[in-house]
Amino acid sequence: MESSAKLTFARLSPRKTRLVVDMIRGRGVENALNILRFSPQPSAKLVSKLIQSAVANAEQKGVNDIDRMFVKEIYVNEGARLKRFLPRAMGRASKIRKPTSHIHVVLADKK
Repeated sequence: MESSAKLTFARLSPRKTRLVVDMIRGRGVENALNILRFSPQPSAKLVSKLIQSAVANAEQKGVNDIDRMFVKEIYVNEGARLKRFLPRAMGRASKIRKPTSHIHVVLADKK
């Protein structure tokens, strides 16, 4: 049985978030949460909460053994960019692009 969760419009850079996501792909849920707990990146906390949400979704579906679940799929897509301007010298302005991410996780049961 599979369960999934997604987080949209997270104010994180997709490039930096993919580094964290690549560390836990294919690992067991407990092992993945331990890796994220000791990871210094800010995106690790949000990815950890997302995995816990997918585990809660699995419990709602009636999965008996959560310990046997592993991260089957996890990927990060680029979301909309927030566009801002910063005043510069001589009446000019510089663009600031604040990226967002869409994170999807799918947990599956080991058979």
